[in-house]
Amino acid sequence: MSFGHPPHILVVGGGYVGMYTALRLQRRLRQGEATVTVVEPNSYMTYQPFLPEAAAGNLEPRHVVVPLRSVLNGCRVVSGSVTGLNHAQRRAYIAPNQGTPYELHYDVLVGCPGSVARTLPIPGLAELGIGFKSVAEAIHIRNKVIERMDSAASSNDPQLRRRALTFVFIGGGFAGIEAIAELEDMARDACKFYPELSPSDMRWVMVEASGRVLPEVSPAMGLYTLKQLEHRGIEMKINTRVKSLVDGHVVLDSGEEFDTETIIWTAGVKAHPLLANTDLPLDERGRIKATAFLQVDGVEQAWTAGDCAAVPDLTRGEGATTSPSAQHAVRQARLLANNILADLRGEPIAPYEHSYAGSVASLGLHKGVADVYGMKLRGWPAWLMHRTYHLSRVPTFNRKARVLADWTLALFFRREIVSLGAFADPRAGFREAASPSAAPAAQVPASAPVLSSKSAGHGEPNASVTGGRKPAATRTVGPAKPSGETSVA
Repeated sequence: MSFGHPPHILVVGGGYVGMYTALRLQRRLRQGEATVTVVEPNSYMTYQPFLPEAAAGNLEPRHVVVPLRSVLNGCRVVSGSVTGLNHAQRRAYIAPNQGTPYELHYDVLVGCPGSVARTLPIPGLAELGIGFKSVAEAIHIRNKVIERMDSAASSNDPQLRRRALTFVFIGGGFAGIEAIAELEDMARDACKFYPELSPSDMRWVMVEASGRVLPEVSPAMGLYTLKQLEHRGIEMKINTRVKSLVDGHVVLDSGEEFDTETIIWTAGVKAHPLLANTDLPLDERGRIKATAFLQVDGVEQAWTAGDCAAVPDLTRGEGATTSPSAQHAVRQARLLANNILADLRGEPIAPYEHSYAGSVASLGLHKGVADVYGMKLRGWPAWLMHRTYHLSRVPTFNRKARVLADWTLALFFRREIVSLGAFADPRAGFREAASPSAAPAAQVPASAPVLSSKSAGHGEPNASVTGGRKPAATRTVGPAKPSGETSVA
């Protein structure tokens, strides 16, 4: 199709489909044939199948993301969000991460903003729950698990320990199963460094509303996964729904109740809410209606693929659509770029048709399950297949090398067991130091002995810790004086 000028291709979203499509376009477009702009709130693409390993400490978090600006150096990358689309007028409304919103004109649209967590109106979920779709969420969960172990090991309160060491995952798909399996494996290994704790002190709970886990694999492999996790002490509550999570008090429809401080929500995804602010046709689930050629149904110069698109699955019959998986997204992106190039050059385009190859899942270090092309593997061989497959799929040689290096080093060194919880509020310490007057003075209980400077650090008996004075109910300990400053009584 002729535009009279080099067309401007707008790619909404920098996930699997957005990044792979833009990458293929920049490699195959001829000089001056078209320009490509990618709009994405983050400056990177996250390879989500590696999030469980990043959370468990098997992979460096920076190695599971791909920086868009270094990979898409032939495209313009806008760090911001598309808040709305008027495709009839070829206008996109951009809200940059910083600065004033503006309109962006384009000629060809690639709509692939992806998906967000699909939540339910469960009391307490919005206040306490956390998803598992980003690196920030994965690392926060890892930090919280280790932090809760620290708290439990440092306390003699049985109620506090029980609450701190209870971890609840809601949703038994791939994300939930891999997350709970990897984190439980990491925490079990970490117990070696906590003499006060044992793996039996921890309670890991998986709640799944349907009658099985891992619906993407065969029922036999799903049952195997269920039994393996139960054998490790993980409570698998199948055909169970959560009624309330208020203040961390979990109430299940089975009548069971218990307390927790950690709630991870992995119960499915839904199309990005941005699509409601467009003039593109949507199906009953809020996804963009697409043809088998990955064109937006009935709309010119608009293309779509991935989690946000209802792409017909030609291998499963009429009415079926492809599942929201990385396997489909990567393959759709390749065809999508090829079809855009063919359409620009007046060549025929091809339909998307791919039979689902199968699935692989990691269940912790050296443990896994795989169902690929009818071949069913368990344990170490499945775990190896899981790593091999995803290593081949993670984009760029740079990231493949770094991931492989992380795995190689893990053969010789143990996982790091440290919580960097301060990342959640890195300025907290500086604010306290900069505003000492705002910080409350520490209170020392009357029952706590106050050591004299002589007895402290020399191992001498504290015969007269109060210097002969009657101890007060509490004493206020002021801030330490600078070195060399003389105290005047």
